[in-house]
Amino acid sequence: MVHSMPNGCAIETKSMPPSSATNEHQPLVLGPSTLGANISSQFMWPDHEKPCSDVPELVIPAIDMGVVSSGDPLAVSKAAELVNKACKQHGFFLVVNHGVDAGVLDKALEDMDLFFGLEHCEKQKAQRKVGESYGYANSFIGRFSSKLPWKETLSCRYSPDVENIVEKYLVSVMGEDLRHFGRLYQEYCEAMNKLSLRIMELIGISLGLEQANYFTDFFQDNDSILRLNYYPTCPKPDSTLGTGPHADPTSLTILHQDQVGGLQVLVDEKWHSVTPIPGAFVVNIGDTFMALTNGIYKSCLHRAVVNNQTVRKSIAFFMCPRMDKVVSPPPGLVNLHEHPRLYPDFTWEILLGFTQKRYRSDVQTLDAFTCWVQQEESNKKSPA
Repeated sequence: MVHSMPNGCAIETKSMPPSSATNEHQPLVLGPSTLGANISSQFMWPDHEKPCSDVPELVIPAIDMGVVSSGDPLAVSKAAELVNKACKQHGFFLVVNHGVDAGVLDKALEDMDLFFGLEHCEKQKAQRKVGESYGYANSFIGRFSSKLPWKETLSCRYSPDVENIVEKYLVSVMGEDLRHFGRLYQEYCEAMNKLSLRIMELIGISLGLEQANYFTDFFQDNDSILRLNYYPTCPKPDSTLGTGPHADPTSLTILHQDQVGGLQVLVDEKWHSVTPIPGAFVVNIGDTFMALTNGIYKSCLHRAVVNNQTVRKSIAFFMCPRMDKVVSPPPGLVNLHEHPRLYPDFTWEILLGFTQKRYRSDVQTLDAFTCWVQQEESNKKSPA
């Protein structure tokens, strides 16, 4: 349904279907029963959204974090310039020489099998509830009723202010047998948190902020998300997607992926592939950070394709602000004539709830959210 907004914009609300848990007869599950020669129509995507057989490679800059950490003004300036250009165009860049232990990275991908290799009933112990952003999800069955993604995910909350939060959560839902599993991803999150804050400092420099550590301070007490993505082989990879086209509603994404490949980014109305590079992280801007920069840096539509030969695995760390922190651009990024305010003030908690309960994330999420916020404010002002 499309609602007209007071300011003239329109938003199509995308109602979430009831949980498939209410269907006690034949619940759909992505697993051995769906890996035959055919796939359910619920996994089929419209022709105009189906993956292309041949896409060009996206050339994105590789930022050497070691050089940045050296403090060499010229090297830092050059890196900041590369980040600025990439984030204004599509919001994607690589980071290399980042200092994260290679052994931890390898084990983080390898040990995903300890969870995703379990029987479905065991994975269900961590079942993600409709409207929540943490836990196990089997193709988001129950949240969506069509265009289902061909993947399984396990998501955990991370906050530097809560001791061993990832380890404790995984033990609480899966038991002591997976404590070592939880400890590994706790360590992984701590490394990602440190790296994210270093990247935020470079982004502050790239935007020419007087206070270069503005974003580092803003995200110091972040409330972030770790997501393990597991893409099984698919008998009809040309008919479905591992992850549908979307822009991340979060702030900054750091993606660690295996060498199988599957990430694609929409640039200039054409899909481009991002080839995995050993030891490199793919970093991209999310909607919340786009709002925080007053639209100067862009979140970009991206998706994941699957194949019929090899399982693909990736790990995404989504840096997000503290839930109740107001997202508002620094004064240096707002100018009445050149850069007027594009988005209202909001908190991450409100935007997260919007994407979990009201709207399926896509390239228009932030605009739809802005319209919804304005509608809510208008309703509050209207007499009862």
